[in-house]
Amino acid sequence: MMQYYCNNFFYMLILGILLFMEKTMVAIIDYGAGNLMSVKKALDFIGVENEITADKNKIKNANHIILPGVGSFGDAMSSMEKSGLIETVKEVALSGKPFLGICLGLQLLFEKSDETKNVKGLSLLNGQISSIPRENGLKVPHVGWNSVSIKQKNGIFKDIPNNSYFYFVHSYYLNGADENIVAGTTEYGVNIECAVQKGNLCAVQFHPEKSGEVGLKLLKNFVELEG
Repeated sequence: MMQYYCNNFFYMLILGILLFMEKTMVAIIDYGAGNLMSVKKALDFIGVENEITADKNKIKNANHIILPGVGSFGDAMSSMEKSGLIETVKEVALSGKPFLGICLGLQLLFEKSDETKNVKGLSLLNGQISSIPRENGLKVPHVGWNSVSIKQKNGIFKDIPNNSYFYFVHSYYLNGADENIVAGTTEYGVNIECAVQKGNLCAVQFHPEKSGEVGLKLLKNFVELEG
């Protein structure tokens, strides 16, 4: 009987260790320019272990990585440089681990932006970050809910209905990205490529953490991606 309990104890211990090892850990990159707490609260709500961190080792060792962002393109790149995180972000974005850029975090993945033309972005993807035209009475920045035409129905958009509404806050937008990586588009005076997906490298212009149930579903899809 004692041997049975010992064997059972060690079985449960090993199972617990394996479950711990498989548990998703999301690193939210803190480079001094991001809307961090709203992302953290959304991940907390769906029951995902996460940490806001600027620690390079923690970022590299996380299962999933999120690059948030609010503010200007130039200030964000300057903050990332001062934090010494540019190469770390590039490394994890290209590592094959699930990586999600949010809002400005999408724009930073590209080479440059009309917002600060003399500042180089992370240059991980090809495309243009342009200013939303102030024409036909459009208010800029664009603030509000827009439907998204989903071009890739897998990955972060798995089981999300086409033309679902997401919440946007931005003055600049992506256009001219490689057609095969554009995962979603929307319209606000111009056609906006508002989501990209290249393997496990994903990014969205809208804020899933502020987009209600459909946004939480997108975040759940992200954390369920396998690296």
